[in-house]
Amino acid sequence: MDIEITKKRNVKGVVNVPGDKSISHRAIMFGSIAEGETIVKGFLRCDDCFSTINCMRKLGVNINIVKDDVYVKGNGMYLHESHDILDAGNSGTTMRLLSGILAGQKFTTVLTGDESLRKRPMARIIKPLNMMGAEISAIDDNYAPLTIKGNVLKGINYKTEVASAQVKSCIMLASLYADDETIIEEPFLSRNHSELMLNYFGGNFESYENKIVCHPVERLHGCKICVPGDISSAAYFIVAASILPQSEILIKNVNVNHTRTGIIDVIKKMGGNIEIKDERVLNNEPVADIIVKSSCLKGIEIGGEIIPRLIDEIPIIAVAASYAEGETVIKDAEELKVKESNRIDTMVCELKKMGADIEATNDGMIIHGRETLNGVLVDSYNDHRVAMSLSIAALRAEGSTKIKNAECVNISFPDFYSVLNVL
Repeated sequence: MDIEITKKRNVKGVVNVPGDKSISHRAIMFGSIAEGETIVKGFLRCDDCFSTINCMRKLGVNINIVKDDVYVKGNGMYLHESHDILDAGNSGTTMRLLSGILAGQKFTTVLTGDESLRKRPMARIIKPLNMMGAEISAIDDNYAPLTIKGNVLKGINYKTEVASAQVKSCIMLASLYADDETIIEEPFLSRNHSELMLNYFGGNFESYENKIVCHPVERLHGCKICVPGDISSAAYFIVAASILPQSEILIKNVNVNHTRTGIIDVIKKMGGNIEIKDERVLNNEPVADIIVKSSCLKGIEIGGEIIPRLIDEIPIIAVAASYAEGETVIKDAEELKVKESNRIDTMVCELKKMGADIEATNDGMIIHGRETLNGVLVDSYNDHRVAMSLSIAALRAEGSTKIKNAECVNISFPDFYSVLNVL
């Protein structure tokens, strides 16, 4: 499906973004290995999260979906062997986090994904899980399909090579089955939804800046999880309102966990007009409403510790920088190369087609902002974040922009174009 987008004068209105993808995944997985029922309110109905549900069902978990609510009857810590290959689809979260659970089971499982996911690196989880006592084999010791033979696990001290919430969460889940405590240290703090939610389910995890001490527990307890809006989905509308004149939007009920709000910090530093209102806490997660008004953005340098806090938002930040005054440098973002696409190359290539002054570097990009871009035919590369970012770039571009394979937004935000059209 191709989508055609024409220039907008402004965007105004109230936006309700879909439930947080990271929290939706985790609520289903943690509820599956808990005792009793877990109710997930406001679940994100998207392809990636349905991949998690399908995998847990094949492992014997009873899961019922009623509109935007999901009811999970937990099996306890030990699941049932699946006689089918588990398919994680396009979801790296499903594959990496589920591997941590499967490492402590009493059976062998084969876990695969779509063509894109089978190209993404898995050695980063295979290494620590094998150190803990699991037996995992993969193509070239790095790529799915993964064959995971569960075992009695042991606690380890492990320093991750990258600040990755998926890697950290995988090890944390495996640590539930270990014979002793596990200590995980990251180069920088990554998003901390697993720490917050596992403790909410009755886990015992202690956080010290970029270090996690994981204590095994005998059981988790089912609970009610209310999923807040996803700031990664809100980011597109934050940038749209910032770059279009005379714009103002209110985004309701957004997760503002400090490990995820790098996008807000960056847009503010660029001169953006953003106000956070009505902050509250929902199942250990901070939630707020966000008001965004038009502003004249200026180029800045983005790198270092903030990168894990906005890694998924860099494509839309590149769009903001393309319309900002001066130079923006994005660095320390090599992780973009192993997402659903190589997001450094894809964003540079497609924004260049639109007339942006943008160059790729080994770990990011350098962008010199311009007053306007031009509508052309661009490619999403079947990457949902690329498709949505290019859609926002099109709102200020002259003429019309056609985006190829735009249906890939279903991976995280199925109603994206419906929401965009009513603003």
